[in-house]
Amino acid sequence: MITDFIAMNGYGLYIWLSFSIVLISCVAVYLKTKKTLKKYENEFLVELQNLSVEEKNRALENSKVAQQIVAANSKIN
Repeated sequence: MITDFIAMNGYGLYIWLSFSIVLISCVAVYLKTKKTLKKYENEFLVELQNLSVEEKNRALENSKVAQQIVAANSKIN
């Protein structure tokens, strides 16, 4: 019964190969995107640290994304 499912009427090789390629591709895109996001977050934090206190507070008040980045970074450090 399980071998019938894996074989899929003789098309199992193509189906499982296609499924594997798609899964590997999705994982690769996810990891690449995550790496790029971390890079941009770190660049943003460096730029934020170079601002004056008033500019930094204004940026944090006006941007929820900035608040989330700073909060996430403070948990790590």
